[in-house]
Parts: sequence; C-alpha cells; structure tokens
Amino acid sequence: MANLHEIDLRDRRVFIRVDFNVPLAAGGQEITSDKRIRASLPTIQYALEKGAALILASHLGRPKGKRNPEMSLKPVSVRLRELLNVPVALAPDCVGPEVRVMLPKPGEVLLLENLRFHPEEEANNEAFSRELASLCDVYINDAFGSAHRAHASTVGMVAHVPVAAAGLLMEQELKYLTMVTQHPDHPAVGILGGAKVSDKIDVIENLLKIVDHLLIGGAMAYTFLRAQGLPVGKSLVEEDKIDLARHLLEQAGGKLQLPVDHVVAVELKEGADFQVVEQIPDGTMGLDIGPRTVEIYSSVIAQARTIVWNGPMGVFEKPPFDSGTVAVAEAVAGSGATSVVGGGDSEKAVKSAGVAGKISHISTGGGASLEFLSGIDLPGVAVLRGK
Repeated sequence: MANLHEIDLRDRRVFIRVDFNVPLAAGGQEITSDKRIRASLPTIQYALEKGAALILASHLGRPKGKRNPEMSLKPVSVRLRELLNVPVALAPDCVGPEVRVMLPKPGEVLLLENLRFHPEEEANNEAFSRELASLCDVYINDAFGSAHRAHASTVGMVAHVPVAAAGLLMEQELKYLTMVTQHPDHPAVGILGGAKVSDKIDVIENLLKIVDHLLIGGAMAYTFLRAQGLPVGKSLVEEDKIDLARHLLEQAGGKLQLPVDHVVAVELKEGADFQVVEQIPDGTMGLDIGPRTVEIYSSVIAQARTIVWNGPMGVFEKPPFDSGTVAVAEAVAGSGATSVVGGGDSEKAVKSAGVAGKISHISTGGGASLEFLSGIDLPGVAVLRGK
C-alpha cells in the first residue's frame, strides 16, 4: 500500500481518518484519557510540516446515527489544540454546506463532527462516501482501531479519492502485527487470557499455526480444564464450548499449556480471602493463575524471541487476583523478545507493572488486533492495498 512519505502533501487538502474514540466522563465534557489523540500526533504533525490543509475525521461512542451532544468531538478539538499548539476548528457536521465553507487552507486544521451522527457512516453508504471523499485530494487512514469496520470513512470513500495511504500509526501497527503473525523469530510464544474461549477461537486456531507455545490464562482456562475432566469448582465455564475446547487441545499437539495451580476464593471481591490450590475445590472459583504456573510460564517466556499477548491471566482489576497478570507482564518485559501486546487489560497490566517502556509495541486497537491475530484481512487495510 502507499506510504505516507511517498505522497506530495503540499497545498493539498488531506483527509485523515483518525481514531479519536476517547473515553469521556459523564456528560461528555471531559476526556479521561487522551492516548488515542496522542497516538495520531506524528501523522498529523508530519502532514502539517509538509504544508497540507488538514481535515480530521473520527467517530466517538455509539450515537446510533443520531446527533448526541454527549458524543460531540468538541472536547477532542480542545485537547488537540493544546497538544498541537495550533488552532483546531470544529465543524458543526461532517458533510454538507456548513462544512464546505470551513474547508482549511494549508497549515490549518479542521476537525469534522462525529461521523456516526449519520447512519450512513456505519452503513458504508455510497453517496455518503462520495460526499466525504469530495472534501479532499488525499486520503490517509491512521485509525487502526477502526480498520476492522467496513464503514464509509474507513472503506467506502477510498474508491472515490485520487490518492490513499496508511498513516504512520497504521503503518506501525501493521509492521508489528505482520511480524509476529507472518514471520516471527522462533521460539515464538502466544499468551492468551480473558473470560471466554468463544471470543478467541479464531485467534487460538491461527496462533497454533504460528507459535511454538500458547500459554492460556484467565477464565477461559477453566473451560479447557473441564474439557480435560478436571474439577473447576464454580469457576466460569462455557458449558457449550467444552467439546470445542477438547478439539482445540487435540489440535494443539502439546503446544497449548494450561495453568497447573490456581488462586481461588469463595467469592469475587477486592481483598477476598484466597488460597492457592492445584485442584479447584467445590464451592470456590479460580480467579488467577498460581505461583507455579507463573514460574512455568515465565520460564517459557524467557526463552522466547517473539511474544504476542492478548488478555489478562486473572481478574486483574480486583487485587489480589492481579498478581499473575503483573508477573507475566514483568516476564514479557524482561525477555528481550520482540513483544506485541493487545489493548485493554493487557495494556493496563504492562502499565501498572511499570514495564510499558520495555514492550516493543502496544496496540491501539483491541478488536482490530484480535481480528488481525485471527488471520482476518481487515477491510480498512485491504482497501488501501487494493488502491
């Protein structure tokens, strides 16, 4: 696909699809984390330095195709202005005559209002795609977090622009995710956690083709243990996925490793009394991997040259059931391997463990990175390659 550095941006109107889907405090007036805004700053600043007139577009939340003032991008425009230290105009809409009269000149920045205020955005409507495309000379997609959505601003408008390319953030995401899934250095280790096997069936099946070891934690481990006929007490189990778990274990041929001990409690609450067991007793639930499992997993991780991790090892948000996840984060950081961590709880784990700076790449797209790890060609990426 086209590289941003190959395109002449001077005096051209450049439409950058960014991912400014930031968390807002109640009422929608205050941003609680600006990391997604910061992630696209290199692309935005590069385009400004090259003399482009910038149009930025994003969705925010799920307004269901209707205007909702609590999901306006107004707070984003304020924060972006502070970070760029240049004026950022906020359009009252993303299409229409009011937007056209505000189209920027070189060096100026216009942020369009929430794309999802129009139902045509998620419907990938042809006319809406054309109208968005008519605003610009160059299209840049820097929204990896939305690349798995075939929407007007991520897929539809690309057919109607003269030039399209990936932004610097998108390139970075694709570089690392392609590296770990298509040509990893071996030994390669996958680490998967989270609540449900059903959420990660495709990821498990795809990673089993790639990695030398697949380490399982989180509540999904108990469905696998039940499939092996082991007691799991009242741990979370997907009863309708036990046969599937058994099939995956057979398919894995010894690559897939499960916890050998567990941190259990009678109830899930912060600071609950707990014990470490090898077999989960009736009336208790597994809430984290145990110390022997941490030791075994850490030993495997220490030998790795490539690591991909998605999902916590336990109920990470409620201490003391965060210990396994933090220990795995420290092991990954200390391994010296090329490491790619999915978003969400895995990202929180490496940050709370104070080791985020030692991770090669932390993805900005939870859903998109999961689909990529599943072997799916993301629509927002495929369309750029096609262009």
